[in-house]
Amino acid sequence: MPEEAYVAALLKDLEAALPLVWGRKIVSIFIGGGTPSLFSARAIDTLLTQARTLLPVEAHAEITLEANPGTAEAQKFADFRAAGVNRLSLGIQSFNPRHLRALGRIHDDREARFAVELALRNFDNVNLDLMYALPEQTMEEALADIREAASFAPQHISAYHLTLEPNTVFYNQPPSLPDDDMSAAMQEAIEAELAGAGYEHYETSAFARKNRRCRHNLNYWLFGDYLGIGAGAHGKLTLHDRILRQVRQRQPKTYMERALAGNALEENRTVAAGELPFEFMMNALRLTEGFPVSLFSARTGLSLAAVLPMLEEAQRRGLIERDALSIRPTLLGQRFLNELLQLFLVE
Repeated sequence: MPEEAYVAALLKDLEAALPLVWGRKIVSIFIGGGTPSLFSARAIDTLLTQARTLLPVEAHAEITLEANPGTAEAQKFADFRAAGVNRLSLGIQSFNPRHLRALGRIHDDREARFAVELALRNFDNVNLDLMYALPEQTMEEALADIREAASFAPQHISAYHLTLEPNTVFYNQPPSLPDDDMSAAMQEAIEAELAGAGYEHYETSAFARKNRRCRHNLNYWLFGDYLGIGAGAHGKLTLHDRILRQVRQRQPKTYMERALAGNALEENRTVAAGELPFEFMMNALRLTEGFPVSLFSARTGLSLAAVLPMLEEAQRRGLIERDALSIRPTLLGQRFLNELLQLFLVE
C-alpha cells in the first residue's frame, strides 16, 4: 500500500472529523497500533505538520510513536525525532529468545537490546512494553526481563499480563501458561522490583519515573475524549448532549476508499446512560491513586448517586477506599479489579 495514499486518507479522515473537535486543545498524539515505525519519517512529518495546521496542538504536546525493535535503525529514529516525535514506545515484550519465539515476534533479543539503546540515544522519553505470564515462563525469567528493562533506565515501563485474544493461534491452541496464583505472584514481584528501581506504579500496568507518566494514556484512564483516525481506530467524544463511541473501517483498503470519500466510520454510536458508570469505572479504577469524586459527574453527566449502592458494596468488600474528595482502589481492589468492576455492570 503506497504510504502517500494512506497518509492522504488519514488527513481526509481528520478533516472530516474537525466539526466534532472544534476549539479543543490537543495535548497528545499517539501513533500506534500495528507497526507505525514502518512509516518513513517524511510521512510522519507530513502527518504532524498537517495536524498542527488543522488543530490547535499544544507547543509541548506529547507525541508518541510505537516502534517494533525489528524496525530500529539509527537514522530512522533520529529522523522521527526531527519530525516532531518526542516519545518512543518500544514493543520489547521480552528479552528472552525462547519467549520471543513463543510469542511469534519478528525480533530477537539482540535486536531488542539494540533498539532500546538507539531509542534512548535519540529520545529523552522512552517507554518499554513488556509482558509476563508467558508460555512456560518461570518467576525468575519474568523478573529477569523486568530487571533488564530497568537497567536501561527508561522513563516509562509497561508490564502487561499476557491475554489470549479471540481469533489468535494462542486462543485456539492455548499454550501452557503460569496459573493464576503464579501470575499474581509475578505481578507483585514485578511491582516490588520496579518500586525499588525508582518507578511509580500509577496504573494497573504502567510504571513511570517522576513526572514521566504517559499523558495520552492518563487521558483514557480519566475517561477523557480522544479522536481516533486510521484503519480500525477507536474514538470517544463528548458532545453537549451525549457521548459518542466511534470505530473506523478496519480493512485498510476499505478504510482508504471510505476516508477519501469523506466517511471512514464503520460504527458511530451513542453510549447509553446505563453503560456510563461501568465505562467510567473500567478506566478510572485502573489508576492506583484513584480519581477525584467530582470527575465522575464531569465526565459522565450523571450524579454520583447513580453509583452510590455499588460504591458502598465495593467499600464493604474492601475493594475501594473513599472520602469526600476521592475514590481509589485498595490493594485488594487492584488485585481483583475484574470483580470490583463487575459491581458497576448494569444487567
